[in-house]
Amino acid sequence: MSGPLTVAPLRLGALTLDSPAFQGALSGFSDLPFRRVARAFGCAYAVNEVVLDENVLKPGALQDEILHVADDDHPVGGQLLGATPASFAAAAARLVEAGYDVVDVNFGCPVNKVLGRCRGGYLLSDPPVAKEILSRVRDVVPPHVPLTVKMRRASDDSAAAEARFWEILEHAFSIGVDAVCVHGRTVAQKYVGPSRRSFLATVKQAYPTRVIIGSGDLFDELDVVAMLRETGVDGAWVARGGIGAPWIFPAIEHALRTGERAPPPSFADQRRAVWLHHRESTTLHGREPGSRLFRSAAIKYAEAHPLSDVVKHAIYDCRVPADVEAVLGRYYDEDLAEDHFGPVRHRVGPGNLVAAGASCG
Repeated sequence: MSGPLTVAPLRLGALTLDSPAFQGALSGFSDLPFRRVARAFGCAYAVNEVVLDENVLKPGALQDEILHVADDDHPVGGQLLGATPASFAAAAARLVEAGYDVVDVNFGCPVNKVLGRCRGGYLLSDPPVAKEILSRVRDVVPPHVPLTVKMRRASDDSAAAEARFWEILEHAFSIGVDAVCVHGRTVAQKYVGPSRRSFLATVKQAYPTRVIIGSGDLFDELDVVAMLRETGVDGAWVARGGIGAPWIFPAIEHALRTGERAPPPSFADQRRAVWLHHRESTTLHGREPGSRLFRSAAIKYAEAHPLSDVVKHAIYDCRVPADVEAVLGRYYDEDLAEDHFGPVRHRVGPGNLVAAGASCG
C-alpha cells in the first residue's frame, strides 16, 4: 500500500453512504440474517440476494418474503433479474412500494441457467432489450429512489461485445441511472481468471462525473483500497469477500485511514458473528431451514480461526442452538489467547467460494 487514502462519501442518488464499500448481492447468501450480521460490523449499505421479477409479482409466500423489508434493514437494495421489460418494470415498482431504498438491475449474472433464460449477463449481448428494461424501470422508480445497474465489462472479449457494453452504459446514464457497478470480468469468464482492474479505470476516465462502483476479486481490505487507488472508482461492491467475514467492513475503514492492514478479527468478534447469524437465521426461517441456511454461510466464518478445518466441521455439524453454544464455548473462548494458536488472519480465495455456491453479478 502507499499510505492512507481519502475518498469522498459514496453517493447513490439521494443516498449518501459513510463508507465507499458495501455488501453486494449474493444469491443464496445475502438474506436478512446475513445482512444483519454485516450491519452489526458497520456495513453502511447492503443489497438483498437477487430475485426474479416474476417472483416479485406472483402472490405467495415467496413474494411475501421478498416484499418484507424489516425496520432495521436500511438502507437496503433490491436486485432484480428478468428478461421482459414490462414485468421487470412492474417488479421494480413493487420493490419501491415495499420500502427498498435502492433498486438494482442485474445485467451481470453469469450463471448458465440465468443466461439460458435471457436474463442477467445475457442482456449485455442484447442492447435493445437491455435499454428498454432500463428505460421502463427508470419510468416507474421515482427520482428520490436511487436506481443502479450491475454489469460485467462485456459478454465476452470481442470488440463487438465491448461496444455493446458502452452502448448500454451510455444509455443508462442518459436516462438518469444514479450509479453503475462494473465487474472486471466478462460474462463468458464467469469466475475464472483475474478481474480486469484496468477496465474499471477506463470506465471512470470516460465518465469522471458519474458514480462508478468497482467489483471483482475484493477478498480483503487491501484488495478494496488497491482497487479504489488504482482505478479512481467511487465505491466498492464487496460480494464473495463478505461471506463469513463481516469484519471486512471495519477493516476497510482501518486500511483507508491508516494505509495498513487491519488487525485480525478477535475470538470475541468471530463468536459474535457466528452466534448472531445462527440466531437470526433460525428466528426468521425456523429451526431446521434456518440451521441449514446458517451452515451454508457459517462454515466460512471458520476460515478466520487458527483451527480452521476442525472448527469448520464442528460448525457444519450444528443442528440446534445448544450445538452452536458448545462450539463457541470450546473454540472461541477468550482464554484461548492468540499466542496459544499464533496469528489469525482471514483469508479466502475465489475457488472455494465458487464451490460453496456463491454467485453474484
